[in-house]
Amino acid sequence: QVQLAESGGGLVQAGGSLRLSCAASGRTISSNAMGWFRQAPGKEREFVGAINWSGRITYYANSGKGRFTISRDNAKNTVYLQINSLTPEDTAVYYCAASTVVSGSDLQYDYWGQGTQVTVSS
Repeated sequence: QVQLAESGGGLVQAGGSLRLSCAASGRTISSNAMGWFRQAPGKEREFVGAINWSGRITYYANSGKGRFTISRDNAKNTVYLQINSLTPEDTAVYYCAASTVVSGSDLQYDYWGQGTQVTVSS
């Protein structure tokens, strides 16, 4: 069993940047693909991006291409989401999740964190 804990969210002005972290405990995630999702108020959860076990392959939703960067440090059992040029439309709870495959579907992910709130002011 793996536990995931996101951190790094907060209130930021439009145009700013944030780096979210997802720390895993319980076991290593070095063999897992990891994904980031977000859920805005009143909206369904949506895929942001994913990274394969080694970090060599990343996959992003069209909405995040060019602004979102996912990376990982397997030695620290941690995955990161860098978000640049934030807009109010990025306001959401951001979740990390673990899977056996790189996928844009939340159905493929077995373990989820509790989420971290990102709020972008205009």
